[in-house]
Formats: sequence, C-alpha cells, structure tokens
Amino acid sequence: MTPRICVSILPKNNLEALSLIEKAKTAQADFIEVRLDCLEISRKLSELSASTKIPLIAANKLQSEKGYFSGTEAEWQQTMFLAAQSGFEYVDVNLSSPKHKETIRQLKQLGAKTIVSYHKFDGALNASAMEKVLDEEIASGASVCKIVTTAKQVEDNLPALSFVSFASSKAKLVCFCMGEHGKISRLLSPQFGAFFTFASLEQGSETATGQMSISELRAAYGLLGIK
Repeated sequence: MTPRICVSILPKNNLEALSLIEKAKTAQADFIEVRLDCLEISRKLSELSASTKIPLIAANKLQSEKGYFSGTEAEWQQTMFLAAQSGFEYVDVNLSSPKHKETIRQLKQLGAKTIVSYHKFDGALNASAMEKVLDEEIASGASVCKIVTTAKQVEDNLPALSFVSFASSKAKLVCFCMGEHGKISRLLSPQFGAFFTFASLEQGSETATGQMSISELRAAYGLLGIK
C-alpha cells in the first residue's frame, strides 16, 4: 500500500497559506490540512481551494485541543461552514464538540466530507476504548474517523498500530500516536491500513509533537522499501 501523507500547515494570512500550499504541492502531498486557527479573520478561503487540486482539509483547533482558536462555539462552527462553502473537500470536527452532530449534518448538506477526530493528549488507549471512540465517530456520520493518542513510551505505539490494522476495515481511519515516542506509528500506520498520516512541510514547521517532515517520511519509506 502506497502511504498517503497529509501535510499540515499553520498560516497567518492568505498570502502565506498560498505559498505553503504551493510548497506542499511541490513536495507531492496527498492531502493538505490548513489550520485556520491562526488565520486572519478577513480571509477568502475560496482562494485557497482554487489554488490546488490536492484535497484540502479545514481544521480549526481550539485551545483545549492544543490549538489557537479562542472564539465561541458558534464562531468555530461558522468558520467550518465557511470552509465547506469555499470548496474545502474535508472539514475536521472534534468529537468532543457539543454541536458535532449538528455541525456534521450541515457540513454534509454543504457538500463537504467530515473528519471526526478524537485526541488524547495525556497517554494511550487500549483497543476496547479506541473501538468505543470509533463507533461514536461512525455513528456521528464521519466520512473519515481520526483517533490520535500520545505515546509516553515506544510500546504505546503497538495498540494504535494493532487497532488500525483491524479497524480500518470498518471505516476510513487515521490512527497514530503523538509525542516524540509516537514517530513509529506516525510512520507505519498507513502500512497497517490508515487512510493517511500527517507530516510537517519541513523541519521547524511542525503543527503537533512528534511530527516528521514529508521529506523525512519519504526518505524513511524509501529505506524500508515502501513505495
């Protein structure tokens, strides 16, 4: 299976976003996640979707999700609707959002696919806990399910890889561990059935802990003989 890589970018304005999207295109990203939580309010998101044929994912991380968006739930929701109306193919909705079901329903009416995500920042989950989360995400109407935990030790990658190996038959699933110890599952999860994995555009532009650059991932896959 050829690994699919999503490059995550965190632009401050449209000009920077367009530049980063162009760089991600050159790096041959399969998806581009545009983090909207630092983007200027006066934004024309349709300019971004019109600039590439690579599927764009809109994400707007709250401060509780280690992001930068400090607005209200209603403001967050309106930003997600704007992204869908502006041609973003995917919109990321956190499972913990009080309005996630309503948001997902309206995003689908606007023609966007939804990535329903769950993050655990303080450790790993066992298989039964991850299966419970996955079932909730599927029931919510997710187009893609995302379960991300945190590796405190290298062994914490094993439950995530084992889970994605069998659960990817139930749904399109993104599942790996964050943190410096989570790089193994970030690298190998696509080989175990994950829909894609995340990378930064280059070293120093990481949007999450343990994220490797797309060039590092490509080089590692090459060394492993993964094409």
